[in-house]
Amino acid sequence: MSVICELSDLRRLYHKRVPKMFQGYCESGSWTQQTLAMNDSDFNKILFRQRVARDLAPRTLATQMVGQDVTMPVAMAPVGLLGMQHADGEIKAAQAAEAFGVPFTLSTMSICSIEKVAEATTKPFWFQLYVQKDREFTKKLIERAKAAGCSALVVTLDLQMIGKRHADHRNGMTAPPRLTIPNILDISRRPRWAFGMLGTKNREFGNIQGCATGVDDMNDLMKWTAGSFDPNLDWDDLKFFRELWDGPLIIKGILEAEDAKKCIELGADAIVVSNHGGRQLDGARSSISVLPEIVDAVGNQIEVWMDGGIRSGQDVIRARALGAKGVLVGRPMVYGLGAMGKAGVTRMLEIFHEEAELTMAFMGHRDIASVSKDDIVIKGEL
Repeated sequence: MSVICELSDLRRLYHKRVPKMFQGYCESGSWTQQTLAMNDSDFNKILFRQRVARDLAPRTLATQMVGQDVTMPVAMAPVGLLGMQHADGEIKAAQAAEAFGVPFTLSTMSICSIEKVAEATTKPFWFQLYVQKDREFTKKLIERAKAAGCSALVVTLDLQMIGKRHADHRNGMTAPPRLTIPNILDISRRPRWAFGMLGTKNREFGNIQGCATGVDDMNDLMKWTAGSFDPNLDWDDLKFFRELWDGPLIIKGILEAEDAKKCIELGADAIVVSNHGGRQLDGARSSISVLPEIVDAVGNQIEVWMDGGIRSGQDVIRARALGAKGVLVGRPMVYGLGAMGKAGVTRMLEIFHEEAELTMAFMGHRDIASVSKDDIVIKGEL
């Protein structure tokens, strides 16, 4: 195997090892994928100031996210279907994150259930909630997260209905894959993935299947999502969840300052500036371009994080310089997981840590806490 030096190495290996329908689920955005592209390209407008002849030892990226000590200000984003990217994917990713010292967020739409991930880990992880029309089931999800010892609840607000994701339609995306001739041929070229799936019983949506009422066939994810997620979700509902959950509450999917202020009124502990990785409203602004105005609007009243477009440790530093206390990474975690399982997620985290620490040092800092907007130059308008 070639040496894994950067994220692109893991991504290439990921594309070799994971079936195309799940690659498409990870890589694609909605509609014309304009927002997906801007999430990446807008980071390139943020340039660093290089400073020299500074004392640069020792160095640290260690900080806290909602009171939790972290090795660097990075958390694993909630990503559905991780268990289809690699056998027992949620478990492998959670174990890698725990060992490295960063939070892992389990998606409602995970293959491995809350309970199975809890059994396989020794420290609390975070649970991400999609609000269902069936509020009793939604309440049960929160209760299960409590019982499993989850240390934070992440409520995603920007998926009351699913975006127009053409790649998933074209690929006939299902979990597990339907045994069509094209799928069989594709899987046959990926024996490592196939044998891993044969060796696990975790092949369906562990948090949903057999738990939600009226859910018999989860194969068609898009159809089930369209009929299950609640388009009537409003801020009053969030008050109810705040009352149910007595730990840190994180609200994900914020792109406007007025919504960020509502999260403060609600009593949330952190917000994630996010456009769902460009998979919901195409034509929405990139997360990194929105971040400064939201930071300016809320000040220190709430922790502001972001996701979308983070592809390196340098991007972590860019986001930090623009005021983010932390970032969530989704696709990079998937690349590592699909490429090499737990070891791949670990290697991705190592790469990000190395890149972030070196970048911080070249800018003249020993501690990430001292990184600020004074350390960057913005080329043109974000």
